[in-house]
Amino acid sequence: MKPSQTNRWSWTWEGRILLIAFGIYGIAQNSAGRSQGTTPQSSSVHCDAGVSRHSLHAALVTEAVEASVLSKSEAHKSPGGMVWIPGGRFWMGTDHMEDAQPVHEVEVKGFWMDRTDVTNEEFAQFVKATGYVTVAERPLDPKEFPNLAPEDLAPGSVVFTPPTGPVSLNNPLGWWRFVRGANWGHPQGPNSNLRGKEKYPVVHIAWPDAIAYATWAGKRLPTEAEWEFAARGGLDRQNYVWGKELKPGGKWRANTFQGHFPDHNTAEDSYAGVAPVASFEPNGYGLYDMSGNVWQWVSDWYRPDYYAGLIRTRSLAANPEGPRDSFDPQEPGVQKRVQKGGSFLCTDQYCERYMPGARGKGDPDTGTNHLGFRCVSAQ
Repeated sequence: MKPSQTNRWSWTWEGRILLIAFGIYGIAQNSAGRSQGTTPQSSSVHCDAGVSRHSLHAALVTEAVEASVLSKSEAHKSPGGMVWIPGGRFWMGTDHMEDAQPVHEVEVKGFWMDRTDVTNEEFAQFVKATGYVTVAERPLDPKEFPNLAPEDLAPGSVVFTPPTGPVSLNNPLGWWRFVRGANWGHPQGPNSNLRGKEKYPVVHIAWPDAIAYATWAGKRLPTEAEWEFAARGGLDRQNYVWGKELKPGGKWRANTFQGHFPDHNTAEDSYAGVAPVASFEPNGYGLYDMSGNVWQWVSDWYRPDYYAGLIRTRSLAANPEGPRDSFDPQEPGVQKRVQKGGSFLCTDQYCERYMPGARGKGDPDTGTNHLGFRCVSAQ
């Protein structure tokens, strides 16, 4: 068990499932800064997450799936559904968040990237071919959770559940719930399904789930640098994927949260929850949904000091792959991977992490109903 986990999981069942112990306080400081009329330099935490499903003792894939990975990878070398990203130099990061500073120059090689997030129908093909079981579908390991009752070991995942009225932004438990039976095939819980949502991004995806799919498809997850270069679409040093203004011409350009967070989404962008992929215009490289809708996993470990350390050792970072390990000062002892792009829950009342230079972070074994991924390939 990780060093911090014994204390973290000694609270109530809901608290054990939902909280990243100190992450929510970083979020609270961010929102409190806004309520006092200041501009927060926040934060090394996500704006709309702050929740974690405890790490599971479960293999990525069974031996049968691993054998299938080897046999399938040769059949998935075609870049169909992918866009060529030419590579080049750009300025990575943003001055809006402390953990995305300093802005620094990076160079990446060219690569192919999925035009959209991986969809429900694409993930279903993977599951059908391999029999893969996602982290959210696996029960918690009783050896890892000796103090939990058997019924509390049931599989499930974290679902955004808007409150009926205004709540304190200091406590994400006001809008997050652990739902037994929630997973990629049942995104809102056991009574929901994917009927009519084949073209929606797959969600409730933990980092090992994304790795397993990418390996089967003969691809990989992008590095953080590759993801950000691609998201910018050739527009360097801009706040948004589409340019300088949040709403050019008064038009929303991504699926984010409008209204009063978290209780009332006015859906001015036409979507109160997850939208089908490619519901908004693509960026300059022809990529869809590189801002908002659902968070996207990348391959890098998370450290808030990584950028500063990088520029101390080199003037130009060429194809950086992230730090060798993870450290989150808000939750020491719990390793995190980087997430990018923000989600349908991002709002300037709470954060602005739909910016391409912004960073999210998450426990690799945690999926939620606003977290998915896309893949890249060098071929």
